[in-house]
Amino acid sequence: MFKHLLAGAACVALLGVAAPASAASGPEMPGMALQSSPISVQGLDSFYARRGNAPLWLGSNTAAASALISVLERSSLDGFAEGPTIARQVQALIARGDTAAADRLLSAGWVGYVETLQRPPLGVTYVDKWLAPQRQTAAQIIAQTASAPSLAQHVQSIARVNPLYARIRDAAWSQMQAGGSVDPRVLISLDRVREMPSQHKYVMVDAAAARLYMIQDGQIVDSMRVAVGKPGEETQTPMLASTIYYATVNPYWHVTDELVQSLIAKNVLQQGLGYLTSHGYQVMPADENDDTLLNPAKIDWHAVAAGDLKVRVRQLPGPANSMGKVKFGFRNDDGIYLHDTPNKDLFGQDDRTVSHGCIRLEDAQRLEHWALDGAQPMTAGAENNVLLPTPLPIYITYLTAQAHDGQLTFIDDVYGRDASAMQVASLR
Repeated sequence: MFKHLLAGAACVALLGVAAPASAASGPEMPGMALQSSPISVQGLDSFYARRGNAPLWLGSNTAAASALISVLERSSLDGFAEGPTIARQVQALIARGDTAAADRLLSAGWVGYVETLQRPPLGVTYVDKWLAPQRQTAAQIIAQTASAPSLAQHVQSIARVNPLYARIRDAAWSQMQAGGSVDPRVLISLDRVREMPSQHKYVMVDAAAARLYMIQDGQIVDSMRVAVGKPGEETQTPMLASTIYYATVNPYWHVTDELVQSLIAKNVLQQGLGYLTSHGYQVMPADENDDTLLNPAKIDWHAVAAGDLKVRVRQLPGPANSMGKVKFGFRNDDGIYLHDTPNKDLFGQDDRTVSHGCIRLEDAQRLEHWALDGAQPMTAGAENNVLLPTPLPIYITYLTAQAHDGQLTFIDDVYGRDASAMQVASLR
């Protein structure tokens, strides 16, 4: 792939400084490295010709070159396996005094690295397409870089990706420098969380650790425990990217069809119609456009339990409502949303894989306050949708590799996704 970055006879001189045969390029999971779209020699020639052959990286201020070399040295962790070799060749060219060749090699390496970061993570569904990674052309990457007010800061900003990504990768790099090897789970988790949001404010949910992060201006400003889906195939919380546009205050709980059959009907048959009244449930026709309230006494609950009759059930807002005081909906095909819960005891548990896929919040009001930029919505009365000041992207990921205080730790793969990720990556 390195040769692809600099294809053509004019680059023979750049390729002439070979890396030591014994040098390792770093950890690589099969298929994780990007086969980048090469920036052609002609493209580099045109770029440098427009600059009057002035160097981009190795002018009077070489801070950007130093930053990029450091980035390339560890870039095998990012999936760019050629990066360490490029870094060594650049250093060798500089030592020989061939700064023009070194500068062009840095440009080619930077393009390949950025293209790698812009590759979509495995297994993530982008419900809102505007959140999907934006794949720039090589020409766009180099032009944007050249126009950055601070080249060194631009390199560091792009390479950081996001705060969750950065702290896992930095911990892995420290481990490598200390002579340790890199667990494949680190590379899998880095691939899953390799998101570069364009919005300055967004939410990330790590379903593996059952934790939510509020991120603003590139920093984690708050986090909380959450409860996520059970390990079963039909109840796991999926990996997806979507957008929250409003908060629903005093929400109804619209019970899923599966729970109406397996839970509501069963309890009505066992406890009587008083079960519905005591829990604030209302029954409506199966037609989602018909909110007529039905008389529960006239419904054949045996048929509902058997799946032969379909009705809709919703729970009124109130202290016992399973949605609590607020929920945050976002478009997806799995009926997943964030919501408050009256059952706070579960957040003291280590195992918080308890839901049917939705995400229960430890402190929904804290998230609401941040999402609404401190505005206080009316909390009394019926269900009410409160528009957020700006749309809030939400990324749900799954990280079995964690980093705390600069140290890597690993948690159980409760959804069994790591092994399949390795198989898919080997074919990628």
